[in-house]
Amino acid sequence: MRIGELAERTGTSRRLLRYYEEQGLIAASRSANGYREYDERFVDRVLQIRGLLDAGLPTRIIRQILPCLDKPRVIHFSDATPEMIATLEQERDRMTERVECLIRNRDAIAEYLDTVRGGLRSETAAETPARPAVAIAS
Repeated sequence: MRIGELAERTGTSRRLLRYYEEQGLIAASRSANGYREYDERFVDRVLQIRGLLDAGLPTRIIRQILPCLDKPRVIHFSDATPEMIATLEQERDRMTERVECLIRNRDAIAEYLDTVRGGLRSETAAETPARPAVAIAS
């Protein structure tokens, strides 16, 4: 697929896709006319990259862990340094904190909505005169 289709399918700008390519996160082949062409697998890859960037990981770390994204059960880094491991542990812990914060915020919003909806139901019930129940025979 060409860059426009990848952009559309992932909700990512063409400019950002070219940046991902510059950073070594994705790779395009070139057609005879020089257009970038992407394999179908890059749809998921771009979505994964966006999620990791949204979580706060820098592109240099994402580039290092990309092999794990394709085959998470076959992970082996012969060049994993103690610094890289420490950085990944810090990023994992930071993500966990963000997830916990998001869960707390989601729960608070849900509770607020329940309260507001309950209040609206009470107001509607107070404004609407009670109707006698109608039995429907079957």
